[in-house]
Amino acid sequence: MDTLTRLAAEDERIFLVTADLGYSVVERFADAFPDRFLNNGVAEQNMTGIAAGLAMSGYTVFTYSIANFPVMRCLEQIRNDVCYHNLNVKVVAVGGGFSYGSLGYSHHGMEDLAVTRVLPNMTVAAPADPFETEAIVNTMVKTPGPGYLRLGKAGEPRLHEGPVELPCGGFLKVRSGQGVTILSTGGMLDSALKVSQELSRQGVEATLISVPYLTPLDQQGLLQVLSGSELLVTLEEHGAGGLSSVIAELLMETGTFIPFLPLYARGEIVSVAGSQEQLREQVGLGVHQVTARILEKWKK
Repeated sequence: MDTLTRLAAEDERIFLVTADLGYSVVERFADAFPDRFLNNGVAEQNMTGIAAGLAMSGYTVFTYSIANFPVMRCLEQIRNDVCYHNLNVKVVAVGGGFSYGSLGYSHHGMEDLAVTRVLPNMTVAAPADPFETEAIVNTMVKTPGPGYLRLGKAGEPRLHEGPVELPCGGFLKVRSGQGVTILSTGGMLDSALKVSQELSRQGVEATLISVPYLTPLDQQGLLQVLSGSELLVTLEEHGAGGLSSVIAELLMETGTFIPFLPLYARGEIVSVAGSQEQLREQVGLGVHQVTARILEKWKK
C-alpha cells in the first residue's frame, strides 16, 4: 500500500476500490486521495463493475479484498467487464494460499492462479516478499490491461537483500546449485529456501528460482536457466493449474525433457482451520515433507 500511495501521488489516474476493507491498511491511501478512493461495502461484483467503468473513464484502478472474494465471487465481471475490454483494472487479493487458514475453507485461496491465468489479456503475479511486491506494483501501473496480484497476509519476511529488478514476465535466481532446480512462486519462497538449505546439509546443492509471474513469463530466459537441470521441481501454495501447469505446458510445447516433480495441493478439501504452517503440512507442503519428496525423486 505504501508503493501504491507513492505512485498515486505521481499519477492522478490511480484509483483504489475496496470491498469493506480498512483495518489500518488502506487508510493512508484514502486519507491522501479521498476523491480517488471508494469503499463500496461487501459487494465485490459491484466493486469490479465500478472499477471497469472508472477504467473506461481513463483511470488505472486497483480493486482490493481478501483471498477469494475479489476473484471467485466476481469472476464473471472480471471476465466480461474487464478482460474482454482489456481495461486497466488490477485485482489485488490479500491472503493467498493458506495465509488466512485460521478462518476456514472460505478464506483458503487455492484456485486463484489457475482461474486468472486463463483469462484473456490478464497479467498474473504472485510476489514472494515485499521487494518483489514493490517491483510488480510499479510494473503493473505502467503495463496496460488487466492484472491480478496475489499477496500473502502482509508482514512476510524480506527474502531478497534489497530492491529487485523484475521486468514484466521476469524471474529471479535466488540460489545457484547443480542438478536439482526448484521453481517457487509466491509466499512459498521462504519454505523453498529452507528446503534448499536442508538439501545442502544432505549433499544436494539445488538451484532456487523465484517465479512471481505466471503470465506473461520469459519462457526463453527460463529455458536457458533450466538447461542442464537433471530434476525440476515446482513448489507453490496452490492447487492444480498454477505454476506446475505453466511449467508443464512450457516443457511440452518446446519438446524439453527434464524429470519433473510438481509439488502443490492436490485437490483435497481442507475442512479444518489452522495456521498457515499447519495447513501446508496437511497438504504435503511442509519443509520436511518437500525435502523428503525431492530426495526420494533425486535418488531414483
